[in-house]
Amino acid sequence: MAQNSSNIPYDPLDTQPRVETPQLLTPDPVEFGPPRPGFFEAGSRSSVGSTLGVNARGSAYGSIAPLRSSQYGDNNSHELSPVGPTSERYRDDPTLPVGAAPPTANLTEKDQLYAAPRTKTKRKALFGCLIAGGCLLLVLAIVLPVYFLVIKPKSSSTTSTNTGSDGHSGGHASATASGEHPENTPGFVTSGGDGSIVTKDDGTTFVYNNSFGGFWVFDPANPLNESAQAQSWTKPLSQEWAWGTDKVYGVNLGGWLNLEPFISPALYEPFYPNAVDEWTLCEQIMQRDGNLNAIEEHYKTFIVEEDFAMIAAAGLNWLRIPIAFWAIEKYPNEPFLERVSWNYFLKAIEWARKYGLRINLDLHALPGSQNGWNHSGKLGKINFLAGVMGVANAQRALDHVRIFAEFISQPEYKNVVPFFGIINEPRSNSDSGYPVEAMQAWYAEAYRIIRNAGGTGAGNGPFISIHDAFYGMSQWTGFLSGADRLAMDHHPYLVFAVPLPGGPPSDFEAMPCGRWAGDFSNANSAFGVTTAGEWSHAINDCGLYVNAVGRGTRYEGTFETTTVLGSCDTWNDHTTWDQSTKDSLRQMSLSTMDALQNWFFWTWRIGESSRGRVEAPFWSYKLAVLEGWAPTDPRESVGQCQRLGQPTHSFTGPYQSWQIGGAGAGTVPSLDSYPWPPTAIGGFPDAAPLPQYTATGAINTLPVHTYTYSSAGAAATADVGDGWNNAADTTPMAVPVADCTYPDQWDATAAAIPTCGVAGATTEAAPVAEPTPI
Repeated sequence: MAQNSSNIPYDPLDTQPRVETPQLLTPDPVEFGPPRPGFFEAGSRSSVGSTLGVNARGSAYGSIAPLRSSQYGDNNSHELSPVGPTSERYRDDPTLPVGAAPPTANLTEKDQLYAAPRTKTKRKALFGCLIAGGCLLLVLAIVLPVYFLVIKPKSSSTTSTNTGSDGHSGGHASATASGEHPENTPGFVTSGGDGSIVTKDDGTTFVYNNSFGGFWVFDPANPLNESAQAQSWTKPLSQEWAWGTDKVYGVNLGGWLNLEPFISPALYEPFYPNAVDEWTLCEQIMQRDGNLNAIEEHYKTFIVEEDFAMIAAAGLNWLRIPIAFWAIEKYPNEPFLERVSWNYFLKAIEWARKYGLRINLDLHALPGSQNGWNHSGKLGKINFLAGVMGVANAQRALDHVRIFAEFISQPEYKNVVPFFGIINEPRSNSDSGYPVEAMQAWYAEAYRIIRNAGGTGAGNGPFISIHDAFYGMSQWTGFLSGADRLAMDHHPYLVFAVPLPGGPPSDFEAMPCGRWAGDFSNANSAFGVTTAGEWSHAINDCGLYVNAVGRGTRYEGTFETTTVLGSCDTWNDHTTWDQSTKDSLRQMSLSTMDALQNWFFWTWRIGESSRGRVEAPFWSYKLAVLEGWAPTDPRESVGQCQRLGQPTHSFTGPYQSWQIGGAGAGTVPSLDSYPWPPTAIGGFPDAAPLPQYTATGAINTLPVHTYTYSSAGAAATADVGDGWNNAADTTPMAVPVADCTYPDQWDATAAAIPTCGVAGATTEAAPVAEPTPI
């Protein structure tokens, strides 16, 4: 759908955004202006309106709330406006019991000061005189609308003080529902820069503070507008990302739509030790409540619109959003909350578009578990590409890949979600895993499916990111050479090294440079686009539930070893950290960013425990920026390894044309070398007798959010797609063969092989779209 920039008060695309990424190589630190984003300042404005006599309401949810006053003892609070009660049940605030009423904003007042967007005029001087004359009536009736709507800079590098906007708050939303929004009232403002007031769809407000020249844009009459910028140096979504030039400064929204105990301990602690993963958590909540409303309340409150604005304010420009297959569907024996998380991913798309952030959609949990870890849905055995149900689970996962790919390949979404991580941390290279040939066959079939959904060549469907499956990045050199926009994902963690390092933070300042910079530079050269999908500040494995519920830590000798390196008491409580500790962690943070080049920190937020504090502080980027052990501007990292006297390994490009969707993309001579299904999987050198699903199921299409707005006094609905990009992609979904009894798909490593569901169930490989002429 073509964008209509006339729907916003000014066109940020009249001038090209500045690209301010500093050039290597200089031994001196580079200064980048204001040292801290406005959101994180102690004296941050509660509203622009307060300086003009306007009483703006603060939002009770999201990232601002944890930064105020300080259960942690920080001095960087951001006070909210007074709040009142509401009747919501669970939220991620351990200081409130389940069922208690958390605070929400007072919705009794309405701000009527906003006039309709208009083009610039030459009345600025006239209104300036009126202001100087002190005419209060004219100030309220004329000057404020002009100030907020007319006097706006054309340059994206200049801040704005426009007020107002919608963005869906953390409230319950149906992906298919439509409704009126505050922005449908006359005079609603659709964009703003530093200091502007954002009005959410529940009527609450917060101040958009962005000292990096970023600005938000949202117009319900044109909800697909892609002209917002996270920062002045980050291209708007409407402009193509220049791989090899533009830098990915990203963060994960881990634990939001795919739960993990150490990220949201307050959800799990009431059920200790029985809830160890999302599977058992859902079972426990269902047993207690008779429903899974607590899971949706987590979706609603853990990450909200303010977080997206704050992420842009922290100098970050990409999001990696983990999601599980049950966002699409589940089988009857699976206890997960089905399809609800998708509603909140739609919110994420809206908010990312609004604040100029790009999304890496990360399929984090697959049927049967691809790694046996708690974040795959169920802790325990691997039943993806392993065991009796290994092929069937992999078939089902390919359908999930297809459904996601069809959605994000639509023109309405492809610029917001231009990157698709199709599997998180598949544990192929392990004793309980599956052969690399099976992994390669699954990757090849996923590639066929995604390119069939979106097409070939830049702008047609997403980059396809494959994890190295713990073989190391270099082992994938040459895999599917010629493939269109195939990217490599690797997760470098100091904390999971063997043996575990045990020194003070100062020992780690330059370590990332030596360990990772060369490998990532080589992978970018030899394979193509390579990102670090996860990394953290953890220098040890301390932290509540970091190694799983009740498993202890290697640092204290209570998990996998009896060697004691120290006590976790200090590392679990960041309020005890002195300045030298924070300084060393900050140096390590800069070194990691420089070494990895394009990265996503794991993770943005760690929720508070039942003790009312973050007990895994190494893993929270928001807390790190707030407390000073992460840079407030990630561009400071450029050249860090050289400044520390480390060898410089920086990929400076360019990529080969086919690697980024240019000439030759999609010509893959080796693709036919990886037939599907694989001939062998984990535990079965001959996979032929294993049960499969049959391609006879109805196509499962993900819903879109409907935007209804007022147009010439009548209701109108914006065109936002139908959830499926390629109308010619009509192959039915893989489903169980009728009247066939399959073993438990999550516990079939030693199950008996059924005699049904085998013969005739093999499906042909999905067709691949012809390369788009360059």
